[in-house]
Amino acid sequence: MFKTIENKFKAILETANTPTRRPALNKNRESNIPGLYIVGDLAGAPVIKLAMEQGYETVGLIAGLIKNKNRDGVFDIIVIGAGAAGLNAALATQEHQLSCLVLEKGKIANTIENFPEGKWVYAEPDKIPPKGKLWLDGATKEDLIARWHQIVKENDLNIKCEEAVTGLSKDGGLFKVQTDKGNYRAQFVVLATGQRGNPRKLNVPGEEQEHVYHRLYSPRKYKNEDIVVVGGGNSAVEAAITLSEHNRVVLSYRGSEFGRIFKDNRRKLDAAVAAGKVQIVFNSQVLRFEQQRVVIKIDQGGHVQEKGFPMRHAFVMIGADVPVKFLKSLGIKLENEWEGSLWRSLTLGFCALLGVWFAGGNTGLISEMNTTAFAWAGAFVALASLATLIQFGRKGDRWAWLAISFLLWYSIYGIKVGKGEEFWPFRGWGYHALSMFDRPWSFWYTVIYTALMTGFGLQALKRWGLDRKDRFQVWRYISLLGFQWIFFFMIPEFLFSWAVKYQWLGSLAQDPVFADQAWRSYGIVYAWPLFFYTFFYDPHRIWVIWGVLLTFVVIPVFVLFNGKRYCSWICGCGGLAETFGDRWRHLAPKGKTAIKWEWMNSLILGFAVLVTAVMLVKDLHGIFYDTADFSINFYRILADVWLVGILPVTVYPFLGGKVWCRYWCPLAKLMHIMSKFYSKAGISRFHILSNDKCITCNECSRYCQVGIDVMAYALKQEVLDNETSSCIGCGICVTVCPMDTLYFEAKGTTGKEKK
Repeated sequence: MFKTIENKFKAILETANTPTRRPALNKNRESNIPGLYIVGDLAGAPVIKLAMEQGYETVGLIAGLIKNKNRDGVFDIIVIGAGAAGLNAALATQEHQLSCLVLEKGKIANTIENFPEGKWVYAEPDKIPPKGKLWLDGATKEDLIARWHQIVKENDLNIKCEEAVTGLSKDGGLFKVQTDKGNYRAQFVVLATGQRGNPRKLNVPGEEQEHVYHRLYSPRKYKNEDIVVVGGGNSAVEAAITLSEHNRVVLSYRGSEFGRIFKDNRRKLDAAVAAGKVQIVFNSQVLRFEQQRVVIKIDQGGHVQEKGFPMRHAFVMIGADVPVKFLKSLGIKLENEWEGSLWRSLTLGFCALLGVWFAGGNTGLISEMNTTAFAWAGAFVALASLATLIQFGRKGDRWAWLAISFLLWYSIYGIKVGKGEEFWPFRGWGYHALSMFDRPWSFWYTVIYTALMTGFGLQALKRWGLDRKDRFQVWRYISLLGFQWIFFFMIPEFLFSWAVKYQWLGSLAQDPVFADQAWRSYGIVYAWPLFFYTFFYDPHRIWVIWGVLLTFVVIPVFVLFNGKRYCSWICGCGGLAETFGDRWRHLAPKGKTAIKWEWMNSLILGFAVLVTAVMLVKDLHGIFYDTADFSINFYRILADVWLVGILPVTVYPFLGGKVWCRYWCPLAKLMHIMSKFYSKAGISRFHILSNDKCITCNECSRYCQVGIDVMAYALKQEVLDNETSSCIGCGICVTVCPMDTLYFEAKGTTGKEKK
């Protein structure tokens, strides 16, 4: 039973995983094995120019770490893979006078060698100049390969082709690299194998035959033959279209429609089908390849049949797998691997809280004993439990880090509830203990919140704005930090009281009701129902008037022009997610199941409306008194403590930063309803468009904090708005796209909105 529960939690926490999972790397692209760096496609460089840049920069970093160069029998760097990243890394070693060996299991630039003949290789992104000595410009694959071979020869690079790495170990600070032909030693290793050299297979009988291929070589050499293509992506569709020019083609796809192909490919495919050159078999699965035919199982609305098709050649074009087996054999960990024990972490976490309970001295169980001794014993247990969790976490136990994160945020928010209302084990002493220098814990919580947003916000601003020279992201983070500092810190904590004290607001400052409601100044920007208490607890009429205007006038107008950008430009809750949670944004839950979970914010919005109605009736007519008090206290603990605080911030490092905003925030849901209505009515000014340059690198979908499959929209050149998605307009998908495929478009323009 325990294992079943653990697996259910694990399934939720692994919803961020995609078929293109990457190795777990630090900011310098170093793996969990010190001294082993990963560059290129495996490290998130989806185009040649960016892969070259990573290879060049990583060698520059390593060069500063090597103390003893050119040791006898030891290479300074061994590069595994002779693609764009590996070759540029090897060339960079010469600039730093380092000894280098390149190991390649196939040919030089093997992935590009496998491109169809005459395929054009692009040098995107245009705005970034290539780094290093490897040549790159728009060219056919043949021209590019010829130039690269010339560069290899001119620079006398030490490359061993057709030599596959079979093992890797570390002894005495040196790497021992084993291949199928020998052993080598090195101080550092740069892995640049990519992930496209591992074509996915069907694993059916007959697939190993010579006339069954997993790549398309020289398509125009086939004439007047029966050919079967398997797959539903752009590679399969393009292969079917090209082969159909001189052959009879059957295209088998397991799905019921092509959901992720280019708009132009769809047009060409429809034309080929109409001309009788291509026969599409949807909802089909290859059972076996025979010598002259392929047997396919077809599901026709529940009626399943097996059918044979004539076949002289077959092309299985179903994508490529990340070389997980190879990476794991080297000891490299992948992102979001859940190792360790949930139950051990839960036990240690509970022991830590139990120790705090005794350390607090308010157990009520030891009044006749030596309370000081029990307090010290409790502190020891708490610290020992926490230290043990940290130790397990350092060894790769992610459950331990999850427990530590929960303990931290449970303590912060569980104490913030209020004096005398703290959660166990802090009840009766926690709020007082953390209230310092004549300031309550709620003030210091705001200080911590603002400091976290500022520190991590500046990092995010640099990452997405300054480093990429993206003005849109620069202004977005300036906006988030500005709103946090002014409206969610300075005004409620300082400026409001100063305005009352120094009579800046005239007669309004002398009104005792208004003067005692500094906490309501959060409602200047936070609209109901996010700022839930706008209309009750004896508000001054100016707060009521502004609350109505903000929620039902300002927000709807803002949404008309900007969709849900309030969440990514203004809101402090969203601001913490976009700053402190930014480094884990790629771990946001993805897929259809994760999207279905978004129904929960409708439930919270409905609950907020119901509780607000009960409170207003209570205040106006004095009925539902007990019901109102119970419901608002329940909502306060559920929404303001658990759903906006403890749970979402706990899982920032594991599910990204937008858990509250995406699944529970009632204001986000209210804005989504508005924006969806505007989109359906055709009057919304908010949307993201795409051109035909998508290369299916998946960067846009990977970094979407609300788990949208942005790439699917880009491939089909469909409008991305709030009619079909929960997009918050952060623009990161636009920023990370290496091909400038995605863009915001202002009304009345035809080009890309300048960012």
